[in-house]
Amino acid sequence: MTPIDLNADLGEGFGRWHLTDDEQLLSVVTSANVACGFHAGDAVTMRRVCELAAERGVRIGAQVSYRDLAGFGRRAMDVPPDELAAEVAYQIGALEVFTRAAGARVAYVKPHGALYNRVVHDEEQAGAVVDGVLLADATLPVLGLPGSRLLDVAEKAGLPVVTEAFTDRAYTDEGTLVPRGEEGAVITDPGAVVERSMSLARFGVVTAHSGRDIAVRARSLCLHGDTPGAVDLARQVRARLEESGVRVEAFV
Repeated sequence: MTPIDLNADLGEGFGRWHLTDDEQLLSVVTSANVACGFHAGDAVTMRRVCELAAERGVRIGAQVSYRDLAGFGRRAMDVPPDELAAEVAYQIGALEVFTRAAGARVAYVKPHGALYNRVVHDEEQAGAVVDGVLLADATLPVLGLPGSRLLDVAEKAGLPVVTEAFTDRAYTDEGTLVPRGEEGAVITDPGAVVERSMSLARFGVVTAHSGRDIAVRARSLCLHGDTPGAVDLARQVRARLEESGVRVEAFV
């Protein structure tokens, strides 16, 4: 059985505002998608999360975003490709400072929010993200949705690619995520999330919003850190996977 990585979005605070329970989640996940200051996060938060992750042996990824602190990176934006590439490289570079200080390194890159959804279909924006990664470090893996333009462009550019699935998000029949504004887009029932995690990890299958089972082959499962009860749910998912014989380990 293929090992599975568990990733979560962490460091999503800003100043006195805190969203995720970083310390507790870092005792469960194997990869941490750290906000780099564009949709959330600040220098102090980034440094703290990198230190905690390095102490626990958790891989650190740069979660890059459109420049949208007010909208948490979830608002659609049109950013010129050359500008977006520079901003992606900038975010990776900022996080790299803190990973090195903690005795670690940036191990991969994952887009966030509106940018993540945009690069599923938009080849120009996907190309800009890839250009930014290449500018920062041409060896960094890119984490994204199976079948997305992002992973296709990244692979053609020679970057390692890693597929991921979402345990608490509804899927369309095409294997994309149901937009957050639609009813049922976020799955809140803990039992359902655990069962979906099992199905994805063991069989590469998930039940879409329509009720149809679709194939979603993924090396990593995303556990959102900003949902109520996120830590307890993450623990339940990991425990259930390990009890069933699934090896939980980072992909890098």
